[in-house]
Amino acid sequence: MVSVRPFRALRPSAALAPEIASVPYDVVDTGEARALAEGRPWSFLHVIRPEIDLPDGTSLYDDVVYDQARRSLEKWIADAPFADAGPQLLVYRLVQDGRAQIGVVGGCSVAEYDAGLIAIHERTRPAKEDDRTRHVVTMRCQAEPIFLAYRAQPDVERLVAEITQGEPDVDFVADDGVRHTVWTAPDAEALADAFGAVPRLYVADGHHRARSASRAHAELSGRGEPGSSDRVMAVMFPDTQLAILPYNRVVTDLGDRSVEDVLGELDRRFGLTPTDEAAPDRRHRFCVYGPGVGWRRFTLPPQGDGVISNLDCSLLQDRVLGPVFGIEDPRRDARIGFVGGSRGTAELERRADASGGVAFSMFATSLAELFAVADAGEIMPPKSTWFEPKLRSGLFVHRI
Repeated sequence: MVSVRPFRALRPSAALAPEIASVPYDVVDTGEARALAEGRPWSFLHVIRPEIDLPDGTSLYDDVVYDQARRSLEKWIADAPFADAGPQLLVYRLVQDGRAQIGVVGGCSVAEYDAGLIAIHERTRPAKEDDRTRHVVTMRCQAEPIFLAYRAQPDVERLVAEITQGEPDVDFVADDGVRHTVWTAPDAEALADAFGAVPRLYVADGHHRARSASRAHAELSGRGEPGSSDRVMAVMFPDTQLAILPYNRVVTDLGDRSVEDVLGELDRRFGLTPTDEAAPDRRHRFCVYGPGVGWRRFTLPPQGDGVISNLDCSLLQDRVLGPVFGIEDPRRDARIGFVGGSRGTAELERRADASGGVAFSMFATSLAELFAVADAGEIMPPKSTWFEPKLRSGLFVHRI
């Protein structure tokens, strides 16, 4: 069973929270982050994307970037009113397009992550691990939470429902229309004890942050300065409230073939059917778009009994992207791009039109598939899941 404990959460005031809260560091590039933070000195992007306050062209991995992050955090803490009422558990609700998901914010065990009780389904990249680990160690804080899922437990859900009947600490609607509400759990120990019935947690989003928390704890412990780095700040959501959106693909370089050539080969292999629908309505069904041609639909039947091999992203890779386009390593092949489902199929059309390539829309991976893969100790193909809405950064910070 997992251990969820109260942690010291540094939190902005209700009045300042809307100005501070920002999108996560990994959903925007430097230019987008700079534009979002323009004229907003309190934006947490100054902490998690510190290069926006440095000269253009500064390497993201330069020493000065991490020093800037530390200075921004220190200024943020010194100048803003914050609540630090001691160890707490929080409840965090996000509402997007009328759908709510409510999670518990707490400190999860790094040791349990290392032991696999907090299960993963994606590989991490060493360079990105190095970056996030250095960010944590330099600032002595976990600036952004990881996003965990668990199989819903009645006692946890009952306590959370009771907490959300009270007056919230923070409640605002962000620029993207998502409403964010935070409560302090009045009986943190009772809520923590209820998680004792949860056998396992699953990393839904934030694999690099989770891995960097483990590495930072090892590094700080080796220096004799562990602080509270044995806990990683996380928001834990029940599976009954989560939705995974598809993670679609665009092949932007067809080599010496035309769109018609490629669609002709796909038709010979799988049989394409013209459709007015840009998104498939079931597993193992796919839609492909070509500029000037429009959308076509096709089906890829299951291959064997394995969970991984029958994920739609695996079927597309194994039966289409590899054999038809020669894309064997989608992590590194510059010809393929990935488009999160929240951007919609119109973004697929735009990218295909701009590049003269073709786009594929897929049915979303399910949470049941994610849990099955993680429970089996296996790893999903890259870019298999896209969770929305995204957690806002800056609403709580774990100083270690």
